[in-house]
Amino acid sequence: MTAISPQAALIYVMVTVSAADGNMDDTEIGAIAARVRDLPAFAKFERAHLLRTAQECGAILAEPDGLEAVLGLVADALPDPLKETAYLLALDVALSDHRVRLEEVRILDRLRQALGLDRLITAALERAARARLQTA
Repeated sequence: MTAISPQAALIYVMVTVSAADGNMDDTEIGAIAARVRDLPAFAKFERAHLLRTAQECGAILAEPDGLEAVLGLVADALPDPLKETAYLLALDVALSDHRVRLEEVRILDRLRQALGLDRLITAALERAARARLQTA
C-alpha cells in the first residue's frame, strides 16, 4: 500500500471516525473541513485535495480489512508529535454532533492502540474535548 502524508493521515483519522456508524453527516463533514482550514498541522496541505483524500480513505475502508489498512497507514505516516493531534481530531469529529456512538468509541480505542498512545493521555484528551463542549 502506498504511503500517505501526515496531513492525509490526519484526514483519514477524521473520516474513519465519521464513517464508523455508516453515515457521514453534514455536521461531521463540516467539522473535518473546519479542522483542515484552521489548524497549523494542515498549513502545507492543499485544501482542494480534501475531498479526494477523504474519498481515498473511504475506498480503503470499503475493502476487506480496510480499517486495519487505514490504521496501519496512519500509524506509519504520523510522527510522534502528531499522534496525540490525530486522537484529538478523532474526538472532535466524534463529538461534533454532541454524542459519541458505540461504533465511534470502538474506532477511538483501535486508534489509540494503533498509535501506541497511553491510556492516561487519551483520557486527558477525551476530558479536554468534552470540556470544550460544555454549556452553562
